[in-house]
Amino acid sequence: MKYSVQHLLLALGALVLIPTAGAAGDPEAGADKVSMCAACHGSDGNSPAPSFPKIADLGEPYLLKQLRDIQAWDQAEGDAKASTGRAVPQMTGMLRNLSDQDLQDIAAYYDEQTLQLTGASELQVQVNSGEKVDALALGEKIYRAGDIETGVPACAACHGPAGGGNEPAGYPRLGGQYPEYIASQLRAFRAGDRTNDGEQMTMRLSAKHLSDAEIEAVANYIGGLTDN
Repeated sequence: MKYSVQHLLLALGALVLIPTAGAAGDPEAGADKVSMCAACHGSDGNSPAPSFPKIADLGEPYLLKQLRDIQAWDQAEGDAKASTGRAVPQMTGMLRNLSDQDLQDIAAYYDEQTLQLTGASELQVQVNSGEKVDALALGEKIYRAGDIETGVPACAACHGPAGGGNEPAGYPRLGGQYPEYIASQLRAFRAGDRTNDGEQMTMRLSAKHLSDAEIEAVANYIGGLTDN
């Protein structure tokens, strides 16, 4: 059973990145540049499968930063790849020859699209004690308040009470995203496989002490958040 989860006072994040200067794209021009994106992410930014993230309405600064980071990684050579941008092997070659204006236009176009709500599911997760608990209740706790004992910050502090993000600050919308994708990115940040969260390592530190059960629970909860 899937349904929308909506709350008003929650408190940091899941895909946090740093605000990007120079986001001055033309969405109308971008509409003519996204044909290569549509196969995986959908023409309107709502991907058909959870293996690819929904990119509609994530915030233009955030989208532009991701595009620039992925392009930088793709253009890097040799050992430099390990410490450059954001590694997304599935996008190898796709952005390599685009201008920065192209990236700005694509980001502007997808930011103007409407994200379709995925929804949250009723399920249980097994915590470290071996006890099985309600995933929605645990996910809400992590999203709203974090975990003081383990040093996990609350997601809502950066991503907003209803998961709408903070576009000027570069924090993306999370609400309605595929839970599978949210979980994969939290695991990547926790493992240090994704590192484009800035020198302060905001997301790596946020995810560092999340257990597998907590990641599954908060990702599921996020899938049902909506600010509509």
